[in-house]
Amino acid sequence: MKKKRYIIEMGTGIEQHGQEMTKAAVKAVKEAMSGVCLVGLTEMVKTSGPNDMLLDVLVACPRPEEVNIEELGKALPFGQKEIKVVAGGMSVKGHFHPGMGDKSDEIIIANAAVTVSLDLDKVKLGN
Repeated sequence: MKKKRYIIEMGTGIEQHGQEMTKAAVKAVKEAMSGVCLVGLTEMVKTSGPNDMLLDVLVACPRPEEVNIEELGKALPFGQKEIKVVAGGMSVKGHFHPGMGDKSDEIIIANAAVTVSLDLDKVKLGN
């Protein structure tokens, strides 16, 4: 495989209530993806469609073992996905409100980096 990176976008996801790592991670990935406009790439490279794109996703959050990778993958609308979740992000003291689904007063902050690449052996450069 002759893999070439084209785009890297970052995002942050904040889960103020409920303390769910997956929700914070999904928000971070969605924020990163919302900043991607692939018009230049799709004009330079002929593919069979957006699923030819390779998406390498790195998410950092306080408790990576709690992230549901399958749910996280659903936040990516296309592409062949490689997802890795590591320890990082932040946890800060917030406000405990049981009516909002809180289990503690913790606010979860997750960070994501989404890299879009192509396998140059499977696409055609130019128009």
